[in-house]
Amino acid sequence: MPTPLTTEVADRVHRLEHAYVNVYLVEDEGRVLLVDTGLPRAWEHIGLALRHLGHRPDDVAAIALTHAHFDHTGTAARAQERLGVPIWAHREDFFIAAHPYRYAHENLRSVYPVRYPGSLGILAAIARAGALRVRGVQGLTPYTTEGELDLPGSPRVVFTPGHTFGHVALHLPGRDAVISGDALVTLDPYTGHTGPQIVAGAATADSTQALASLGRLAATGASVVLPGHGEPWTAGVASAVELARERGAH
Repeated sequence: MPTPLTTEVADRVHRLEHAYVNVYLVEDEGRVLLVDTGLPRAWEHIGLALRHLGHRPDDVAAIALTHAHFDHTGTAARAQERLGVPIWAHREDFFIAAHPYRYAHENLRSVYPVRYPGSLGILAAIARAGALRVRGVQGLTPYTTEGELDLPGSPRVVFTPGHTFGHVALHLPGRDAVISGDALVTLDPYTGHTGPQIVAGAATADSTQALASLGRLAATGASVVLPGHGEPWTAGVASAVELARERGAH
């Protein structure tokens, strides 16, 4: 099975893209931090990615969730059972993690494939990857600070609510990168549009809040932005935020 892995999207940070959803593997002295877990069928690809990088499952120290939408928690319950590692998330997203299909969103989802036919192939791929069969996950470890975590890569939690009310980004100052999750993406699955933007109201709880949170991303000053959907942005977080603000909400 080919592994859709892009190595070194930032220093010792690797991107696994499956069904238009990104999972990141952050290496540090033989340990690995998984950031988000993709959809259910990403599980085999995560295992292959670890082996490709010379790691074993036991090398995974923890999982850090940017947020608890089903396309980011699709293998979380399985990882919890198989790997026995802590799964970090913001307390505001614990309910969504336990109930994957009960999340706030501004707009009616069903109108988007009609309005944006370019999204049809993306949404079909997400469905084939198990989007309708995501198990809830509980027993999460809450982020208690916006400071540095004692995890591989020493990520700093940046609270970026709006897409969900507990959304966070993870800044890796030593790697000059920020994992933005869905606070800022370069592909919107609901419209098919590419380039820096917030996710459409089909999946965003509060677009006004999401746009305001872009300022916190910009404050990291990171050169590389690693989004939850789409290609990495290497022209600096400030330019990505500027473009996302210009585009606004959909």
